[in-house]
Amino acid sequence: MDVDLSPGYRELTPPPVLRGVLECVWVRVTAPGGPSTSVLPDACSDLIWQSGRGAFVAGPDTEPIPFTATPGEVLIGARFVPGAGGPALGVPLGAVRNQRVDAADVRPDIDRRLPGTLTPQEALRRLARTAGRLAASDPPDRSVRAAARMLADPRVRVETLADRVGLSERQLRRRFHDGVGYGPKTLQRVLRFRRFLAHLDAGGPPAGLADLAQIAGYADQSHLTRECAHLAGTTPAALARGRYTTTVA
Repeated sequence: MDVDLSPGYRELTPPPVLRGVLECVWVRVTAPGGPSTSVLPDACSDLIWQSGRGAFVAGPDTEPIPFTATPGEVLIGARFVPGAGGPALGVPLGAVRNQRVDAADVRPDIDRRLPGTLTPQEALRRLARTAGRLAASDPPDRSVRAAARMLADPRVRVETLADRVGLSERQLRRRFHDGVGYGPKTLQRVLRFRRFLAHLDAGGPPAGLADLAQIAGYADQSHLTRECAHLAGTTPAALARGRYTTTVA
């Protein structure tokens, strides 16, 4: 994988061995005069290298997180799928929900491998190797990953998950807290919100918000509006007009 250092945000396909653990590897280079943005919940957690800073962990979000960077600043991240980040990073993700935590405070070994003085190309290589090593030594909880995959289907009911993966509801909630960062119901909400954003990003024939709400799995447009206010701090119409946020953690 090579680093494109032109301004903007781009996602790279992870190595084949990591595709069940990483959603993507991403690169963001801040443009001169680029606006401040908000990071929206995406159900994932990230290990991020930032030029001049080093490595930090972005916990799973349940609200918009302000993000500001200086022009020319480079961020490279490994985005863990729901359920994989907690074991790999060695921290219960519920403890870092809606937070950005220096790697030195979580995994000093990661901090030493990813100093802020690296070149972006070397940072990308080391980040990919580190993510692979972490995932191999501490793989995801199979029950949590199975439940998280089930919740990607809007027809699945949260109440049925525990039985389907062979756990009690209490056991499932506890494992979700550690591996995902919050409970199954919250993951379902975030994944539904992601479907709405994905339909906005896909373009295609224009559709009204009521239709998009139904497609994404909301009960109605009012339900969509309430969830956008909570998860994005704005309205569905504002998101549809500009998608002014980024998915960078």
